[in-house]
Amino acid sequence: MGARQILMAGVVATAVAMPVVMAAPDHGNDTNMSSGLVREVRQATRAFHDVSVAIAAGYGSAGSCVSGPEVGAMGVHYPNPTLVGDGMLDPQRPDILIYEQQGGHLRLLGVEFIVIAQQWHATNPAPPVLMGQHFHYVGSPNRYGLPAFYELHVWAWRDNPNGMFVDWNPAVSCEGYKGD
Repeated sequence: MGARQILMAGVVATAVAMPVVMAAPDHGNDTNMSSGLVREVRQATRAFHDVSVAIAAGYGSAGSCVSGPEVGAMGVHYPNPTLVGDGMLDPQRPDILIYEQQGGHLRLLGVEFIVIAQQWHATNPAPPVLMGQHFHYVGSPNRYGLPAFYELHVWAWRDNPNGMFVDWNPAVSCEGYKGD
């Protein structure tokens, strides 16, 4: 089984649309939001505040809310199977959208870029960097059942007091997650 098939084995290709309330986005500290990669991601994902638009664009729920031993959570991941595993990094086309569910509604928080390490190293001599932001390496075996990969979170719609590119966000919770 190839890296893409392994990656997608854990991804739900289709999702049931959940009701969404179009609330004003949580901008947090707008000085962090006004330049670079965060700005690019915000421009690219503005329409995805409505999860039905995200689903129509090929994103689907992975079926869980990611929490762990760190403080906070990562949220509900909506990967796009066409983009995940393609080996490309484009700030206008994030691989995964990240939502938080509260009161049965999904709220867009940010994105995650992901690239399989073996695939990346086949054509690149150094680890990935996108608009000056270095990716985090996740070895294998890992809790996701994936081959080794690089990933980068961008908290474009929810401020992260630990940094806009840190994996875990203490302002995010999985407590409201009721499933898809």
